[in-house]
Amino acid sequence: MSYSKWIGAAIGWSFGGPIGAIIGLALGSIVDSVGVSLQTGSEQQPIYTKPKTQSGDFEISLLILASIVIKADGKQDQRELDFVRNQFVGMYGKERANHAFKLFKEINKQQNISTRQVCLQIRQMMEHASRLQLIHFLFGIAKADGLVTEDEVHQIYTIAGYLGISHSDYESIKAMFYKSADSAYKILEIEKTATNDDIKKAYRNMAKKYHPDKVVHLGKEHQQGAEEKFRQVQAAYEQLQKERGF
Repeated sequence: MSYSKWIGAAIGWSFGGPIGAIIGLALGSIVDSVGVSLQTGSEQQPIYTKPKTQSGDFEISLLILASIVIKADGKQDQRELDFVRNQFVGMYGKERANHAFKLFKEINKQQNISTRQVCLQIRQMMEHASRLQLIHFLFGIAKADGLVTEDEVHQIYTIAGYLGISHSDYESIKAMFYKSADSAYKILEIEKTATNDDIKKAYRNMAKKYHPDKVVHLGKEHQQGAEEKFRQVQAAYEQLQKERGF
């Protein structure tokens, strides 16, 4: 697949608004023409419906938000960049990943990306399950270099807020990456004082929320991350079952 065909297929609702402007600037550094016309934020028409997010829309959102998180601590670690590349190779295959990473490097050079504007566009257009998957991916990036800084955690927290992710959902996903004595409770979004029946109910709710079928519309490549969240919920439940003996 040529680069122009890939980028044409990758951008759906992300044509307009701040995301369209970011991608347009990045593409200008790569090719003179990609055979499509990018719409800027000033040309964007009001959107009143929320179309189903496609794999390409999710992919573009990942590229931009990953760039924001990687630059949160004021430096770029090669391990973080390698994590992004490896994730894309795993999800899309080498050829598509090469195209994505080429675009990612150009996005990464931009200094004045508005986190709020980008996130508000994603929130307007992307369903909740897909936004949860974005946060899961971003935590993976932050942990890739083995040292998670406060700046990175704060940036992901800010992104989650702009994306309309609740505090409990944010803490649940965060607990999947940073283990503590109460991680299992946080993953299931309950307190340590919860009864066994509360735990069972929480497990059913979380299993439904994080079920891979929630992001089936994004394609098999993105279901892998959803499956990982689902396994973490199962593991948290089994841990509490073992500890409490029910």
